[in-house]
Amino acid sequence: MSFTQIPPVTARLARSELVVPGATPALFEKAARSQADVVFLDLEDAVAPDDKAAARENVIAALNDVDWRSKTLAVRINGLDTHYMYRDVIDVVEACPRLDLLVIPKVGVPADVYALDMLVTQIEDAAGRAKRLGFEVLIETALGLANVEAIAQSSRRLEAMSFGSGDFAVSTRARTTAIGGLHPDYGVLSDRNDAGERAFHQTDPWHAAQVRMLVACRAYGLRPIDGVYGDFKDAEGFLSAAKRAAALGFDGKWAIHPSQIAPINEVFSPGVEEVERARRIVTAMEEAAREGRGAVQLDGRLIDVANVRMAENLLRKAAAIGAAGAPA
Repeated sequence: MSFTQIPPVTARLARSELVVPGATPALFEKAARSQADVVFLDLEDAVAPDDKAAARENVIAALNDVDWRSKTLAVRINGLDTHYMYRDVIDVVEACPRLDLLVIPKVGVPADVYALDMLVTQIEDAAGRAKRLGFEVLIETALGLANVEAIAQSSRRLEAMSFGSGDFAVSTRARTTAIGGLHPDYGVLSDRNDAGERAFHQTDPWHAAQVRMLVACRAYGLRPIDGVYGDFKDAEGFLSAAKRAAALGFDGKWAIHPSQIAPINEVFSPGVEEVERARRIVTAMEEAAREGRGAVQLDGRLIDVANVRMAENLLRKAAAIGAAGAPA
């Protein structure tokens, strides 16, 4: 297999990805009317083993019968280490031409993605499927993170990676029972002040893993997406986690409750002031170029080509949101 830099198959707006249990069809219409950019119907963790087959039938019916408007539609299949996976892929892909993405959990090595790619290719060829499916993979194990750079290059179907802190904590044996968020013991002590006192500063236990996955995504043209914040009643903690991910450069975050969609969309959308400053930076540099200057000052700060490229990233994101008619 040749590992070369691969651009994403399709550019998609993916600020918010709403998780909808496949065993709860009463939620499907509500999800279709929500402001989530992406809706994925879940056949994995949100479905009990005895309900897997029924959930699969629910999802197939919903994909074909519900009016999803222009939303990106995805299905999270069961893992490759289960006997549910092959039937999820075959039944859903054969029967659902509206489907855009498969979400693949617990990817550990590039061969996991290659195996799914081969199966989906055979189904598409046999069924004459017009729309080529994309993949979003979950990096949520120690093995997956150890191989994240190779996984990022594993298939031309691959569009996005999501970080799953819950199963990652299981895999690394982190001492927590929460999904996402901070840990009271994870932090650093400051130096002593004049009174000999030291302050404890809580830090983010997921930061290193998130950054490594983010870098792999940006190196190979994929969308980095942050995963679940489990305590949907903790709006303050959730918002803080979303802001950290957005500041790092993530494109979006998963939502497990409708109340999380609007905050996610806002956090992962450039603000009015950000967009205006980005435009001023681009304009200032264009003027400098016309005058033969390589750098210019704006509001008392030096700006150069790197600033322009950062500004252009913001403007592209704002333009994509505007083109999709999506709320900020």
